[in-house]
Amino acid sequence: MGSMKTTVDIHDELLVRAKRHAKETGRPLRALVEDGLRHALASAAERRSYRLPDCRVGDSAAADPLASLSWPELRDLIYGDPGTR
Repeated sequence: MGSMKTTVDIHDELLVRAKRHAKETGRPLRALVEDGLRHALASAAERRSYRLPDCRVGDSAAADPLASLSWPELRDLIYGDPGTR
């Protein structure tokens, strides 16, 4: 793969810290910046692909006890007898 040159404005303090880290680890600043971009992009992809954990309880093979109820029956079950409010 090729590479492209670009200009990026980086806060002075952050650039100083990045250069120091690159020097301490013996890596070029370019590699550090590329790693940071890869990390940021991978994290963004992970957030987009979040999957709600399965928190079901009870026997998943059992019949749904609410499936046979009509809407008025479900409403009464949820809200109780309308005459008692």
